[in-house]
Amino acid sequence: MIRPGRQGPSLFRYRKAGGVVIIRSATFLTSAVRLDQCPAEGNPEIAFVGRSNVGKSSLLNKLLNRRHLARISSQPGKTQLINFFHINEQFYLVDLPGYGYAKVSKEVQATWGPMIESYLIERTPLALIVQLIDIRHPPSREDGLMHNWLAHIGRPCLIVATKADKISRGAHEKQRKMIRTALKLQASDRIILTSAETGAGIEETWDAIAAYIS
Repeated sequence: MIRPGRQGPSLFRYRKAGGVVIIRSATFLTSAVRLDQCPAEGNPEIAFVGRSNVGKSSLLNKLLNRRHLARISSQPGKTQLINFFHINEQFYLVDLPGYGYAKVSKEVQATWGPMIESYLIERTPLALIVQLIDIRHPPSREDGLMHNWLAHIGRPCLIVATKADKISRGAHEKQRKMIRTALKLQASDRIILTSAETGAGIEETWDAIAAYIS
């Protein structure tokens, strides 16, 4: 269970079997467009990828119990850099540019591909990639390509479905199965349903991440 801590809204505890993860600090550290601009290696990194309108910034803010740490824009495609958030000075949550937004200029799109590709392939501290899928819609062609590519390069990947509050609870399992089928997931592959509005799935997401930041 996640509760505000005694030291203010930036401190909360996530209880899980065998221990407690305490988020004491969450700070935006830097943005990068090249690997040599990334933080010095040492702390594990958890990267978040997804379509531009999937609700990535909202979910990051909810995970960290902050309202405006990751910038939320009404215009998809606004995040054009690799943004690093230092958590407890022990690990990073990394916000990658959203893919699949057609209104972004071709010049910008052309820089995103190599930037994201080099980070995902070459970044040594990268421990886990969290791929976000909008639960309301079938995974897009770009979602499928990204998932297949991550499997090809051998990076651990966790599927997190966003905006679960936007559909009825009775439809959750149907949409979960749709995602599983579209991405050709194995029965053992985990899909976590989340909502940045209600907090649903936040505890489960931390539980999945915890194994990669210990």
